[in-house]
Amino acid sequence: MKRFHDDRDWFFEKRYGLFVHWGLYAVPGWHEQIQWRRDIPKAEYVKLMDRFNPVAYDPEAWLDLVQDAGMEYICFTTKHHDGFCMWDTAHTEYRITNTPYGKDVLAMLAEACHRRGIRLCLYYSCPDWHHPNSLNLGASHQLDQPNPGDEPDLMKYVDYVERQIRELCTNYGQISSFFWDIPPGVNIPRLNALLRELQPGIMINDRGYGPGDYATPERRVPEGRCFTKPTEACQSVGHQSWGYREDEDYYSDRLLMGSLDKILAMGGNYLLNVGPKPDGTIPEQSAAILRRIGTWFARVKESFYDAEPASHLTANKECLLTRKGNDVYVHFPDGVACTGVTLQPIAVAPHRATVLNTGAEIRAQVELVPSWFRAGSYLRLADLPANEMGAETLVLKLEFEDLDAALKATAPAPEAQEFLL
Repeated sequence: MKRFHDDRDWFFEKRYGLFVHWGLYAVPGWHEQIQWRRDIPKAEYVKLMDRFNPVAYDPEAWLDLVQDAGMEYICFTTKHHDGFCMWDTAHTEYRITNTPYGKDVLAMLAEACHRRGIRLCLYYSCPDWHHPNSLNLGASHQLDQPNPGDEPDLMKYVDYVERQIRELCTNYGQISSFFWDIPPGVNIPRLNALLRELQPGIMINDRGYGPGDYATPERRVPEGRCFTKPTEACQSVGHQSWGYREDEDYYSDRLLMGSLDKILAMGGNYLLNVGPKPDGTIPEQSAAILRRIGTWFARVKESFYDAEPASHLTANKECLLTRKGNDVYVHFPDGVACTGVTLQPIAVAPHRATVLNTGAEIRAQVELVPSWFRAGSYLRLADLPANEMGAETLVLKLEFEDLDAALKATAPAPEAQEFLL
């Protein structure tokens, strides 16, 4: 994948981050879009400010979890669709410092991130259900009609957005990326230009007021075997909500490991989200999921970092490959179907083959394997722990003496002929 060859290239080194959706919507504990989805009048919703008092908020605990999970950056929701600002902005009274808590939670997080060397990224919603000028009928996630007293004027609202992003990119130290949300359907180049002026090296996503640096697939693993442009996929540990939900249904560790594995093996980045509770703590079930994934990730991490997507080396669609020097890593993001796999048309054996998760050795040899098709002799990997490791994503490590020479000597696979029954 083509890099930028400037300070934005941090994005290709720090591959895995924590997404945090936190705001007033944590108080009812139902969904981050509860105001819109339940048609709560603005006059009622704003009363949540009086109940928002996250006395247990500790950014150090959040960053401890980031490191336990194997993550290297954090993306924080400064303003979600409800318009409530999680920093001490001078441009609206609708902010965290006007709650009983009274402190700037973003400032606290920024200080801890910069001190601990964890990159800070910021999320900012284009829709705003609170601001009187914000209604944008050309975009999604908009109120059905203005709030009483609103005066819709998109360009006045854009001026407000400009003042706020100037504040965010001036008062909180280095900001590594900016995550716009919900494309507004209008191109206003000065906003991204301001971000780049204030924060040289910032990555900007593709959901804002103009073209960005990277794509952001959400809640899904895209088709394909290799990304052709910088990509950061995002997923939440909770099936129903990005913000805190009291009665959440959580994804299995196995599904999250598989999606993380596939995105990274395709050359992308991954943001995994949690929704903190109203008191500022991360739900223990969410934290436990991140820690368990982190234990797995620590054992297979080498297959992603400083490695390149290499799935083009095999016609086998059951797996993905990454490569680092003379080592090839075989990934099974959708699980292992059986105890053996053939990597046609590779026709040379590694000098060592192991299960990266455990270090256990497996058999690896070039042989003719009977199948539904008439084909040649190719690399077969056998004795895979298909059942023993069903709870986590399997990654294999193949160590070759001279991989480039071996691949040059590998003839293309002949056209397969299906046997008749």
